[in-house]
Amino acid sequence: MEHVSTGTLIFILVIMIVISAYFSASETSMMTLNRYRLRHLSQQGNRSARRAEKLLKNPERLISLVLIGNNLVNILASALGTIVGMRLYGDIGVAIATGVLTLVVLLFAEVLPKTFAALHPERIALPSSFLLSPLQKLMFPLVWLLNSITSLLLSIFGIRLNNQLSAALSKDELRTIVNESHSKISRRNQDMLLSVLDLEKVTVDDIMVPRNEIVGIDVNDEWKSVMRQLTHSPHGRIVLYRDSLDDAIGMLRVREAYRLMTEKKEFNKENLLRAADKIYYVPEGTPLNIQLVKFQRNKEKVGIVVDEYGDIQGLVTVEDILEEIVGDFTTSMSPTLAEEVNPQSDGSVLIDGTANVRELNKAFNWSLPANDARTINGMLLEELEEIPCVGTRVRIDSYEIDILDVQENMIKQVRVTPIKSLQSSVQDG
Repeated sequence: MEHVSTGTLIFILVIMIVISAYFSASETSMMTLNRYRLRHLSQQGNRSARRAEKLLKNPERLISLVLIGNNLVNILASALGTIVGMRLYGDIGVAIATGVLTLVVLLFAEVLPKTFAALHPERIALPSSFLLSPLQKLMFPLVWLLNSITSLLLSIFGIRLNNQLSAALSKDELRTIVNESHSKISRRNQDMLLSVLDLEKVTVDDIMVPRNEIVGIDVNDEWKSVMRQLTHSPHGRIVLYRDSLDDAIGMLRVREAYRLMTEKKEFNKENLLRAADKIYYVPEGTPLNIQLVKFQRNKEKVGIVVDEYGDIQGLVTVEDILEEIVGDFTTSMSPTLAEEVNPQSDGSVLIDGTANVRELNKAFNWSLPANDARTINGMLLEELEEIPCVGTRVRIDSYEIDILDVQENMIKQVRVTPIKSLQSSVQDG
């Protein structure tokens, strides 16, 4: 070093600081890369992304490589800085060089490059992979030795090194990602994705058409009555039964019935029964995500929900499940629910006891408990544990509910008032 000029040493020192900054930026950028974005770029054929993804398959090797390079460069820079300081200022130059070099390395080789790399990881990591890949091969013996010593020391403390970095996301993590992706995904698409994640929390019991609302045709009725019901039916599929819905015999596609009417000169009950499909039964309590797959696998669109004794509880369709994901296909409120509710000017809503709680929550953006009961009547009976008298007032969460009509041991009508609406009315008064 005695024959090397001071200017040359300073130039080499600057080069060492630049190399140190490169290793610092590479380490931070590699560790902060979005792994799913990286995988997407790799699958699109981006060679730099493929190299970076390959490096990150063994993160402990990558970290060892970067730290070895960074520390070697910093130690060399420290030695050069000491020599330059002594040449320029003598013995006191060592202290000056140490202070100045510490500040320069901290600022220009650590804080600045790492901050920039954290803000723009792809801009640093992908180009860095060109140099890091051959460096890793070149320095493999040293990296392997360092990792072996590290693994041994960790094992002494009972810590095992897991080379496989888990790329799987839990449902809660995925839900958080969807919620925070406002700038990338529209609100409607966010709601759809979250609805898909929530399908397993909802069962066919929550969305089925209840037994008493199932539209069917009694084949034992007079033929004229059967034809009248068939031609005036608003549904695409109708249940056929004998005398009682418990004796269901088939599911009739209305379009198929119309085709038979036009093709056959004689259209009678025998032809009608032959045209009916076999009923597809669905066990109650089946989660919607499972039932959607079963509908697809069995190529069915409608199922009859039965309990453990085989008694019919309701009817569920593919459309009902899809509406849980994308929302109602027609309006924000189903026709049935529209007949069961009557919003008032004071913010309260008159509601029939048979109204579905989940549909009410969706239509009015409420949060009434819908886990233990399907209808308003069932929810209140669960809450009160007795049949209430007319005039009873109940508070459930942030809603006040007044019982307006009780008949035949059933709550027929209630008034639901959200507390916020009630407070607004008091303030206005």
